[in-house]
Amino acid sequence: MDAYYVGLDGGSTYLKAALMKNRKIIDVAVCSTGINNNGAAEKLLARFCKKAEIGREHIRYIMATGYSRKALDVADDDISEITAHAYGVRATAPKEYRPGMIIDIGGQDSKIIYLDSHYNVKNFTMNDKCAAGTGKFMEVIAQILETTIDQVGPLSLESKSPCDINSTCVVFAQSEVISLVARKFDRKDILAGMHLSMAKRIIKMMKKSEKGGDILMTGGGALNVGIHRAFEEELMKEVYIAKFPQYNGAIGAALIAGERG
Repeated sequence: MDAYYVGLDGGSTYLKAALMKNRKIIDVAVCSTGINNNGAAEKLLARFCKKAEIGREHIRYIMATGYSRKALDVADDDISEITAHAYGVRATAPKEYRPGMIIDIGGQDSKIIYLDSHYNVKNFTMNDKCAAGTGKFMEVIAQILETTIDQVGPLSLESKSPCDINSTCVVFAQSEVISLVARKFDRKDILAGMHLSMAKRIIKMMKKSEKGGDILMTGGGALNVGIHRAFEEELMKEVYIAKFPQYNGAIGAALIAGERG
């Protein structure tokens, strides 16, 4: 009987899942968690089984990660987000590419993870005390500028003169953006300025001794072309984007599930 393995990444708002077989990604899925984490997980598992035309008994091991990993009773075990993301790049990094640093921009936090040549975690830094530099921050700014989260990146690339936004606190940054809107600044320039401000804030988290090596972006924020360009401009080097960046944690958990199973 073919063996499949599942990784579940439980965030504060969304649950991401990855289905793997023989260390290959078969499918990925995401849904809103609501108030029932296990109910959301069961829905994703049923979707995997239906799409892959397999029975639940074919899923040999389920590994959970993320903030709500302890609440996912359907999982056989759980691991930390840092470990899951480090493992995930084994399947999501471009071929013949060995990242030394992961920039993970999630909905509620942002992380810098430093890896050795064997993908083991050397060190990490995390911003989980403030929403600035996260996907949630960009959602708030998108609402103020009357656009959608999937448009903030493309719009910012059209900017000719990015605004200078100095506030590092999300509350003050919101006030600064509202002030710029009132002064009739183009929202494209405001968005470009916000992306640069976010990139600078996250780059300040980087440890000077760990800045060498190639960089890989993961998390939902990696889908934002504006923040990706801002990182490349500020770091003055190429920044790669992981395959299925939003699901990197779930993919890493599925890889570890394969080893445990």
